[in-house]
Amino acid sequence: MVGAADSQLSREYEFSDQDFQRVRRMVYEQTGIALSESKRQLVYGRLSRRLRALQLREFGTYLQRVEGGDAEEMQHFRNAITTNLTSFFRENHHFDFLANHLMPHLEFQNRTSRRIRIWSAGCSTGEEPYSIAMALLESAAHLARSWDVRILATDIDTNVLEHATRGVYSNERVERLDPSRLLRWFDRVPGEEQFRVSESVRQLVSFKQLNLISDWPMKGPFDVIFCRNVVIYFDRETQRQIIARMEALQRDGDYLLLGHSESLLDISTRYRLVGNTIHRRTA
Repeated sequence: MVGAADSQLSREYEFSDQDFQRVRRMVYEQTGIALSESKRQLVYGRLSRRLRALQLREFGTYLQRVEGGDAEEMQHFRNAITTNLTSFFRENHHFDFLANHLMPHLEFQNRTSRRIRIWSAGCSTGEEPYSIAMALLESAAHLARSWDVRILATDIDTNVLEHATRGVYSNERVERLDPSRLLRWFDRVPGEEQFRVSESVRQLVSFKQLNLISDWPMKGPFDVIFCRNVVIYFDRETQRQIIARMEALQRDGDYLLLGHSESLLDISTRYRLVGNTIHRRTA
């Protein structure tokens, strides 16, 4: 992401190679994310905000504080590092697949249990799970009314989860939505250039904090898991472990949707590719 060498950067704080390696180690231990050398300036930019907030003068002092067991600052540290790029109906083919194929399939398959469970892993500020809920309501509103339908949305970052739970978005975040969707699923915040996701959409989604390399309290099974543009940040072995745990929460025939640049090659043999980054669990 950044091509300039350390010696060429004009910085408010000294940020040595030793500091960066300490950050890389802590990020890996805490989140499983493997930071590349190209992320050095991004790390500096995000963490220097914490130094200013705490009125610290050195990265070494800050990192000592994080390593020393300050739980609140460790959460700030994780929040600062994790990436949160998202938008409504991003990679729209997945939502078309959900509406046109998966919902009719699940209505037939789950007709006895009348239960549907979908997991949005790495939900960021909520655009993905809310998009799932909108697609579900547009294609199968009768199921949302009469079945036990829930969307679990998880992320490691408490800041983005707070934003997601509020469900309020600026005009810039919703401007690419189809106008009919904006009118149908959002309420304008009086006197502001902001829009709130409607109650009918929000009531389908539950937001929870979850670190993918820590314990998972969910029991499953999940009919569909959206894990898009998430595992790309982990090294290969961590990817294998996370996908294996997802396998255990799904039954044969359930679906896993990944991001456009992600693949299960050399990661898992339990999923079969059935569409564009759409995988189906096999026996």
